[in-house]
Order: sequence, then structure tokens, then C-alpha cells
Amino acid sequence: MRNEQLTLQLLSEELDLLKKAVNTLSLSVEKCNAIFPNSEYTFENMESFDSLTSKFGRCSDLYTQKVLRTIWILLHEPFVPFIDMLNKGEKMNIIESADQLLEIRDLRNQITHEYIPEAITDLIPEVIANCSYLENNIEHTFRFIEKRNWI
Repeated sequence: MRNEQLTLQLLSEELDLLKKAVNTLSLSVEKCNAIFPNSEYTFENMESFDSLTSKFGRCSDLYTQKVLRTIWILLHEPFVPFIDMLNKGEKMNIIESADQLLEIRDLRNQITHEYIPEAITDLIPEVIANCSYLENNIEHTFRFIEKRNWI
């Protein structure tokens, strides 16, 4: 029982961080929506895009690698590869869409491995679109957690 209490405490802390991350991500989306698309971008615009992609990556990692894994532990599910966890998580109604989260993970990896700053502007529309998928899945997970009375 003690381990479960510690895991619930960990989940609570992760959810607090996730809420803050989603809030700042939303603000970055609003800011970038106001400057995209354009024919030329200033240094400040590029910094805003860089900030958005960084926040997107952090938020998706916090959600998929921390929150979902902690839920998995609380459910006493065995450790499985990421894709299997998402597919089972969708069936268990923990997440809204495994396909969306796989797309988010692929985009996050693409951002992480993009070394040409100007190439980031090509990814901005996809990042903005995927932010809403990410937020929808996170809200879906919060509802799952509330139904379980974990928070």
C-alpha cells in the first residue's frame, strides 16, 4: 500500500507539471498563430517557433514518458513497448487515440533531430495542429484519472 501511495503522489506531482506545461504550450501556440504564415521571419519570430517546438517536445515527453507510465504502474500493467502501451491505453480508455500520440511522438523526434533552424518553420503548422491532439489526449487522461479517484 505504501508503494501505491508514493506512486499516487508521484502522479499528482507529474500532473501539476503537466498542467503548467500545457498552459505555457497554449500561450506559445497563440503567439505563433499570430505570426505564421509569413514570407519572412525575424529573429524574434524564429525564437518563438523554437520555444513552441521545445514546449511541444517537453509537454509530450512529460505526458507520454512520465504520466502515462505512472498510470501504467498504478494499473499493475507489465512494462511493454511504447506502441503497445498506447494501443492498450486506447482500449482501456486512458487515451483518446494511439495513432495521434504516435504521430506526436514522431513529430517530437523530427523536431529533436532538426539541426537547420530555418527548417523548423516547415514544421510549425504540423506542431500547431498536433498541439490540439496532445491537449485532447491529456484531457481524456485527466478524466480517466478522475474516474479512478486518483486525484
